[in-house]
Amino acid sequence: MASEDVVGKSRGDTAVTTIVNLAEEAKLAREGVKGPGHQVLTICKSLVAGGVAGGVSRTAVAPLERLKILLQVQNPHSIKYNGTIQGLKYIWRTEGLRGLFKGNGTNCARIVPNSAVKFFSYEQASKGILWAYRQQTGDEDAQLTPLLRLGAGACAGIIAMSATYPMDMVRGRITVQTDKSPYQYRGMFHALGTVYREEGFRALYRGWLPSVIGVVPYVGLNFAVYESLKDWLLQTNPLGLANDNELHVVTRLGCGAVAGTIGQTVAYPLDVIRRRMQMVGWSHADSIVTGQSKEALQYNGMIDAFRKTVRHEGVGALYKGLVPNSVKVVPSIAIAFVTYEIVKDVLGVEMRISD
Repeated sequence: MASEDVVGKSRGDTAVTTIVNLAEEAKLAREGVKGPGHQVLTICKSLVAGGVAGGVSRTAVAPLERLKILLQVQNPHSIKYNGTIQGLKYIWRTEGLRGLFKGNGTNCARIVPNSAVKFFSYEQASKGILWAYRQQTGDEDAQLTPLLRLGAGACAGIIAMSATYPMDMVRGRITVQTDKSPYQYRGMFHALGTVYREEGFRALYRGWLPSVIGVVPYVGLNFAVYESLKDWLLQTNPLGLANDNELHVVTRLGCGAVAGTIGQTVAYPLDVIRRRMQMVGWSHADSIVTGQSKEALQYNGMIDAFRKTVRHEGVGALYKGLVPNSVKVVPSIAIAFVTYEIVKDVLGVEMRISD
């Protein structure tokens, strides 16, 4: 009987505590102060918006993404993919519709968390950098400069890239497989397990260094150019593009396209080297990267990969796949930024990228 009284009392205390907490949250909301529960919900909504933006943008350009990777790693002595239109037609003819979207499931499984972490990290890094900048200058009204936005974007890119790199690594291998490949990865988790078992844990991060070095100008410039261009258009309002301190969706898409074009052009050679380093250690990559009759190249690091690529194929090899990548990046980055902002509006998230 005593134990039942204790249990009943405990349950009663719990109920009272819950009611008190809810009342406190309501009081804080009325006073304009956001409680802990609201902050957690805001973070979750922001992550969801970033994930949706990444999934939508990458699926929209999945065929071009696959062609880009095939161009980056194909055998220079046996060209199968020669340009954007021819390459897409060849994939369609030999592998059908599924071939155009091969690896997209794995890509989305990687890009959804990557995009969520990237956008959220940028917001948090921006806030931290802005706070430090205001403390240093003593100006409470100071705003982020393009250089500070570049730093915040670089931080976001490094965090997101590092968190999801193993998935990017196996996605590259799955993407370059064809029906005639001597070995098939059955999916992302099978590929992760196979690489770990046959090549070790370090293989999952092969090519990480050029990826991180490349992500600094790529993601950094994406955010810096997009935000700075938006601010400039809002302040100057050329051709009446701004309406009620807001930019039209088409204008924001244009800002994203400019940002993506600049970022990917600067960072592209590092992306090529990253892909090639990811193929090292995969015994069945020979037919894709070097041809059946050629000895597979081995790279001892990023510098060695650069040197051997330029020596064997010329400087132009560092820009293989740039055209389909440019065609892909322009809509991809633009769609990602605009989708992110639209989803946040729909979910009712107060903070925006520029805050």
